[in-house]
Amino acid sequence: MRYILQRIGQLVMVLLAVTAITFASVNVLGDPLTNILGPLASVDCTDVEAGLVEDISTRGGTSQGDCEVIALTRAEFNLDDPLPQRYVTWLGDIATGDFGTSFQNQLPVSTVIKNKLPVTLRLVGMGLFLSIMISIPWALLSAYRANRAFDNVSTVVSFGLLAVPNFAMGVILFYFFAVRWQIFPTRYDPSNAYSQIKSLVLPALTLALPLAATYQRLLRTDLITTLQEDFVHMARAKGLPSRTIMVRHALRPSMFSVLTVFGINTGALLGGTLVIEQIFSVPGMGGEIVTAIVRDDTPVVLGIVVIIVTAFVVVNLLVDLMYSILDPRVRRG
Repeated sequence: MRYILQRIGQLVMVLLAVTAITFASVNVLGDPLTNILGPLASVDCTDVEAGLVEDISTRGGTSQGDCEVIALTRAEFNLDDPLPQRYVTWLGDIATGDFGTSFQNQLPVSTVIKNKLPVTLRLVGMGLFLSIMISIPWALLSAYRANRAFDNVSTVVSFGLLAVPNFAMGVILFYFFAVRWQIFPTRYDPSNAYSQIKSLVLPALTLALPLAATYQRLLRTDLITTLQEDFVHMARAKGLPSRTIMVRHALRPSMFSVLTVFGINTGALLGGTLVIEQIFSVPGMGGEIVTAIVRDDTPVVLGIVVIIVTAFVVVNLLVDLMYSILDPRVRRG
């Protein structure tokens, strides 16, 4: 329990640090008032605020009503408060589930995320699942036949998959399987669960293949090392089948490197599905965050960043717990 609490504390600090840096960046690099009100935010209301004039519209300036809009907006979004105080206020709202309101369409950010997040989660989840399902048997066969024909071909294939950029892989799969052979749809179909899954197979495979190549290379190397351990030689001396030795004895202690990269890649995938979603017309978070950045829609950017960072933190906590399950010595360390 102490180990778990210690890891949770460390990951909470990561969450606070990343959100603080992001919050400061989007507020320092741009003027939130301009993002909300547009050109109206640049008018000079000094005379109106000082009470020197009540209406300057007759002089080609701005009416008192416009200045009141500016004042109300500054008060609504706490723009007159110091940046640290605004961050604490925003963090408190996030803790209650209030992500703010989009500057562009006036929708709650939680609604925007609710509409986009499930699609991205399904895409990332399918990608990770396929990568594991491909890489583990592939690595087991390569390690069992190390330095033979199958292993040599696997090395070439894995390096090829790693060398091809994601967008190029996506275009290749899209052309052959969606356009030419018409096995999968060319656009995301939300009509039912089956159509949604079928629509995500190609983008998920685009994400999965490079990951599978990475996991295969790591797991193959660790498996070859594990197969030289004394407990494996003992299992062989007892006459256990090679399949049993590989799956039951060698696989578990060889998973540490794969778990580490798996945890790191999960957070990166949530933020890196943009190109894949664009190629396959998937209405997920990738396109939404780019649109929000281009339009300086700060609440949406911050809300999506919080989701991505939280997912990264949670997944890596689960990975740490898996470490302790695979090797209890980790808890004592």
